[in-house]
Amino acid sequence: MTKSRAETTAPSAENLAASAKRIGQKGPPPVHLWNPPFCGDIDMRIARDGLWYYLGTPIGRMPLVKLFASIIRKDDDNYFLVTPVEKVGIKVDDVPFIAVDFDCQQAGRAQSVTFTTNVDDQVTASSQRPIRVERDPQSGEVSPYVRVRSNLEALIDRKSFYRLVDVCTHEVHEGDDWFGLWSEGCFFPFIPSAELEEAH
Repeated sequence: MTKSRAETTAPSAENLAASAKRIGQKGPPPVHLWNPPFCGDIDMRIARDGLWYYLGTPIGRMPLVKLFASIIRKDDDNYFLVTPVEKVGIKVDDVPFIAVDFDCQQAGRAQSVTFTTNVDDQVTASSQRPIRVERDPQSGEVSPYVRVRSNLEALIDRKSFYRLVDVCTHEVHEGDDWFGLWSEGCFFPFIPSAELEEAH
């Protein structure tokens, strides 16, 4: 029997939110374990500044954003909202989260840096939650990211990145001097020391 169009239409944001609320009552949903059928794309987008849009309109209710954020998954280069029974595609301009603040404990190699995201996730940079830095080849602009969970990342916002500079240091990394950050015994290189000196 062939399915009707109504049966294959992607669920609404309201239905997804209801599902997310039900499955999220017992802790973070194990979205990586679910393999539901793909139900099509939904008109939802996460902008580079972390704002969520549905049908072109910003989602102003933070509890709703947090619900959706709890069921987001990245497969290859595509993003989905996933429940045990449905999987819908959404558009993400860059990465799904923004690191809007951080707390630093200790100093030097004993340092531990914990970020807070725009949806109140707490993530401590480590070998399991690395920081990576991309540089625009044209402008040289730096975009730092920290892994939040699985293969999902948060863009570290500009004000936080400027503050991170105060707790960074110069270290030898893969045979060269780099300016970067220690956290949980891992050194994350940001920029070659020589380039930093040239900029000054």
